[in-house]
Amino acid sequence: MEISCSSSTDCFDFALDYLDWLNKTFKYELHFYIEGLEIEVSLLQSFDLYLTKCKRKRRRNHEICLEQDVEEKDVTSFRIQSLIIAGMQDLDFACWEYLMRSRLPGLTQIKSELTIFQEAIELFFETDIKESNINFLLDHYWLRVPDLVIDFIDSVSKNLSKLRKREVFETLGEKLMFLKSFIRFAMLHGVEGQQLMDLLIHSEVVAINALRLISIWWFDREGEVRNETELQISQLIGEKIIPTDPRVRETYTHVLTASKLSRSSDISALEKNKHIVVDFVDCLVHNITELLESCTSILVPIIFHMQKLLDGLRFLSTLLRHPEKFKELRLEMKSLIGVVVCDAAIVIFSLSVNQLIKEGLAKETDFALFHLLKLLKFVRAEVAQVYPVTSVSPFGFPRTNELGSMDFLLENLIELESCNGADDSIAFPNDQIHTVLDHLVFLRSFLGKMVDQRNRNGKLQALWSRVIEVAYRTEFVIDSIVIGDKHEYLESVVRDIQLLRTEIETYECTRHDTGAQRTNRKSFHIESKRSTPVLNEVLDDEVKTIIDRLTRGSKLLDLVPIVGMAGLGKTTLANRVYNDPLISGHFHILAWCTVYQVYSIHDLLLQILCSISAGSHSQYLKMDEDDLAEMLYKRLKGNRYLVILDDVWEIEVWNLVKGSLPDDGNGSRILFTSRIELQFSPDSKAHHLRQLTDKESWKLLQKKLFGKEGCPPRLIEVGSQIAKFCRGLPLTVVLVAGILVNTAEDCWAEVANSLSSSIILDDEYCRKTLELSYSHLPDDLKSCLLYFCAFSEGKSIRVSGLSWLWISEGFVQKTEGKDLEDVADNYLKALVDRSLVMVIKQRSMGGAKSCRLHSLVHEFCVGKIKEENFIHIIRRGKDPFSLTSLSNPYRVHDANSTKLKTRELMLSFPNLRTIMLDQGSSFSPLDLEFSLPKLLRVLLLGGVKFVADFPTELVLLVHLRFLLVDTKGVISIPSAIANLSRLQTFWIEGNSMCYLPKTIWNIKTLRHLYAGDDCGFIFTIENLEVSPRLDHLKTLNLAIDPSSQSLQKILTKFPSIRKLKCTRSYESGEEPTRIGDRILVFEPLSQLESLNLSFFAGYGFKFPLNLKKLTLSRNRQPWSEISTVGKLPNLEVLKLLHRSFDGEEWEMKDGEFPNLRALKLSSLRFRSWTASFDNFPRLEKLIVHECRKLEEVPSYLGECATLEMIEVKGCGESVVSSVKEIQQAQVDVGNDVLKIVIGGGGRTGGGSTPSETDEESSSSEIGGGGSSPSETDEESSSSETESIEPSPLETEPLLSSFRYDMMQLAVTL
Repeated sequence: MEISCSSSTDCFDFALDYLDWLNKTFKYELHFYIEGLEIEVSLLQSFDLYLTKCKRKRRRNHEICLEQDVEEKDVTSFRIQSLIIAGMQDLDFACWEYLMRSRLPGLTQIKSELTIFQEAIELFFETDIKESNINFLLDHYWLRVPDLVIDFIDSVSKNLSKLRKREVFETLGEKLMFLKSFIRFAMLHGVEGQQLMDLLIHSEVVAINALRLISIWWFDREGEVRNETELQISQLIGEKIIPTDPRVRETYTHVLTASKLSRSSDISALEKNKHIVVDFVDCLVHNITELLESCTSILVPIIFHMQKLLDGLRFLSTLLRHPEKFKELRLEMKSLIGVVVCDAAIVIFSLSVNQLIKEGLAKETDFALFHLLKLLKFVRAEVAQVYPVTSVSPFGFPRTNELGSMDFLLENLIELESCNGADDSIAFPNDQIHTVLDHLVFLRSFLGKMVDQRNRNGKLQALWSRVIEVAYRTEFVIDSIVIGDKHEYLESVVRDIQLLRTEIETYECTRHDTGAQRTNRKSFHIESKRSTPVLNEVLDDEVKTIIDRLTRGSKLLDLVPIVGMAGLGKTTLANRVYNDPLISGHFHILAWCTVYQVYSIHDLLLQILCSISAGSHSQYLKMDEDDLAEMLYKRLKGNRYLVILDDVWEIEVWNLVKGSLPDDGNGSRILFTSRIELQFSPDSKAHHLRQLTDKESWKLLQKKLFGKEGCPPRLIEVGSQIAKFCRGLPLTVVLVAGILVNTAEDCWAEVANSLSSSIILDDEYCRKTLELSYSHLPDDLKSCLLYFCAFSEGKSIRVSGLSWLWISEGFVQKTEGKDLEDVADNYLKALVDRSLVMVIKQRSMGGAKSCRLHSLVHEFCVGKIKEENFIHIIRRGKDPFSLTSLSNPYRVHDANSTKLKTRELMLSFPNLRTIMLDQGSSFSPLDLEFSLPKLLRVLLLGGVKFVADFPTELVLLVHLRFLLVDTKGVISIPSAIANLSRLQTFWIEGNSMCYLPKTIWNIKTLRHLYAGDDCGFIFTIENLEVSPRLDHLKTLNLAIDPSSQSLQKILTKFPSIRKLKCTRSYESGEEPTRIGDRILVFEPLSQLESLNLSFFAGYGFKFPLNLKKLTLSRNRQPWSEISTVGKLPNLEVLKLLHRSFDGEEWEMKDGEFPNLRALKLSSLRFRSWTASFDNFPRLEKLIVHECRKLEEVPSYLGECATLEMIEVKGCGESVVSSVKEIQQAQVDVGNDVLKIVIGGGGRTGGGSTPSETDEESSSSEIGGGGSSPSETDEESSSSETESIEPSPLETEPLLSSFRYDMMQLAVTL
């Protein structure tokens, strides 16, 4: 077959299409050869584009025009095209031989032709594409036409995108796009003549030199000159693109001046081509950002003005992206925007690094910057007039817990009133805050009296809505004034409040029935018995059936589906089977994966791997699907395994993962749970989970409510009737139990009537029960429940971080004598007692450590958050501007969308208070398009990594209360962090140590300073004596140099600290030679409950007597020092980890550890452990991991009446034997509840379900991959949960049609 082409474009396009087809046809065999050849053909295509499009320059002496010059350019182009055609013909013939005649073994001839083709191209570049050739072309030819220059820049940029990811290539690509946008911007503004020609010639020279340099880099196979070439590319950027060169700056300035003066561009052209202006403004934003990042010595006032300029440009970019908002502006304002952009560019191009560092700004630049900022402020004011803040609709605000939101506003106003006048920047005139506060207190009192009647009276409902609207408007206006907006709108708000108060006072005087009192009912509360495994007895027969199917039958890989409606207990059954000793003894590997309706193959493979391998979640997260699939296949190969796929909705899930699950004929099994019956294979027979009988439902309900005590006779009749109405659905039973726990006895009949009021399907019946349960919640608990939707479905959520968020959002009401964190814990307990929230892990000191919602509860809450405008979720692939369907969203959670456009959020939704980026997102700061709404209270940037500098934009968000950022690579926090005067939680991930500025002491509201698992904050001790205390700080991760004697000084600044993790900083001095040399004193911390100390080898400790939990790691103390710990009277949890103590023998003294409930020993090198009868009188849980030298566990523990569990992993057989003897001794004295867990045997992955595992799941949400901020990474949490569902495992032949006859034939073959 003959390959020919009618044009050079056809020639290259055909070649690239052919290579693409070849790559798809022989994907694995030829990919290495083809990938490089495609790049080389593309490089030739760019050079040929220039040769065929450039025209001869006109000379002053026209006679000098030589015919041979013209011929040489055309000859070079002809040779390039001939090279491509000849190479493709030879390659085509080799492919035809292979496909048609099979004359050659394998693909040898095709590989040979590909290699020859590459070598021919490389030789051409070496001989014909030299610097001298490029200079000759630039001397005699040019493209001249703007569209041709832009096409050539695009072609070079396309080549850059194909090269290996290197920072210098990315920078070069960005700068070429800047030149392209500059040309288009100048043309839009009517620039022509010499000014435009100078810019075109400049851009053309830069582009062709860039193409030459990247070609040299690519063909340097041995890497001999690649570093030098990258340096030349950097020089090209610095000298020819970035306007530090005066000649380049002069060219740019002339073009921009001409743009301002030109009158040939009209407003209609600007409106039609706003995207061109947007692109150019974005480039300016990038330029000034680079300038700010590269200059560490800029004077503070200059930084402030540059930051203002940056903010103003982002505002313009956002405005231009909104056609409706831009359209409403006056014509003069639209014209002014074009001038402002030109002025901004001139100012930015006038700023050079040396100028800023040495002496500040030149006079003319300083004046221009000042004038420009005034213009930007004028534009903002114009937009504010078109879209006044008072036009916000009340329906844009959350309608959940409206009274609680109003209480939160009143608290903030009281705080603001107390500091008004102390800060001149936010002073309010004429006691306006006091006036507003007085009126709002009256309105709040009115709502409190009307809360039970508002839905029965149309006028009351209207008044209620108007009060809530004016309260939200007041909050918005006042918070806007605090950040520098005008005061005018406050007067309007005050008038509205006064009129509304007058109307309500009139209403209260005229109505006859005040009816403001709530109906009193008999108070009744049943203590929840949720810890009793009430469903297990009901499922015994089902468990036996499933275990038989899994362990018997065919040796081939088999699939076992469990099918049943929502709430029937499918996952609970699967969890029972998964944790059964018969299963763990039969299979070598157990894995759990929760699927849900929205899933990805990457997440599924990731979940399975995390459940069976020792690698970290973050390690696997970086791998692509193919690598994950291969690793999983190799890990399972040769082993008998059980994989549970929970909550499967379609067969495609099985099709995606089955290639990674080997069938070795050894009895491996796949267990599915699903709401619908799916035919996974012709032989797979589903196990249909039955509903409970009425008798079983009543038994379950009684156990949830009364435990072993039984139901009081007076409630048996109505109770059994309620159980019958639950229709045999376990989830409905426990939800109803949650309602009854907080319902008066005489109201049980009302609950029964509600359940029997309509005939609906079982699936909908669960939702009806949920609606009933939700309606019985206090308003503040409704907000807390709906907030779970801010996290991905099925993910376990760290309770400590969740409670901090609740506090920052204002959901948690102040209670006299209690910390807000304790109140938040009570809120969570109330939700758990109502069976709306499932506990996944227990804290070793009691309470929940992580939790989540049942899938059906999550579905219900997702509907509620839409109905009540509580939080808006941006799903994967969705445009954030689906937000425009809401008038003013209050909270936004980005659940793995490709790009969160925060600039648009800032302009469109100024009242946005919460932004949460999913932890699984792969954003960069550039993707974030960093410009944030100024009224934010909560900001979680879990998917954005800042690798160099702390983002200065964040310190402008003065209303922030909760801030989470990943600051990997950032070693210090700027002093401007003190601007966040309301900050309560500051959480960083990714660092080992991070320096805090001395201004941190000025943030008096701080409650939690958390820095990841193995991280710590380093405080500046300069002027520590005169620094204020952080009276409200409860949680702290501290890195300290113990030799500096600064610890005691710092600790005095935290009188209320409750949880302290203290590690040794890397700047520490020499280690002391013996314990007596240094003692670290923690005694003064009277409220300290949890203490974690690591890397303090050679130091002793003095502990506060109130300490309840202690974790020691890598301190290498002698065992004689353990007595200091043993004497602590209130210590309940002790963890000795990673050589916290060194020595052969631990000999306990009488009376030590009188109240210890949980003891964990891990990676210790002791051999002998002796204890007496009065040690550990209250011990409930013992965990021994990786203590390989230990000979036995003290036999005395066989007499410990309180002991409930012993877990042993990675220890010798003698330890296992001693534990079994202890278990027998317990049985002999009548204690049959002791649970023994032996690791390192039957199954891989340790405790694979979160109800068993001792370690915090790496993918628990709120934070990165670390542990809970209130608990350490080694937190013992092995208590089984008794939820209806267990936790998921958190660790989740195409050929193109071508004109080539050979390709068509290959398809048919």
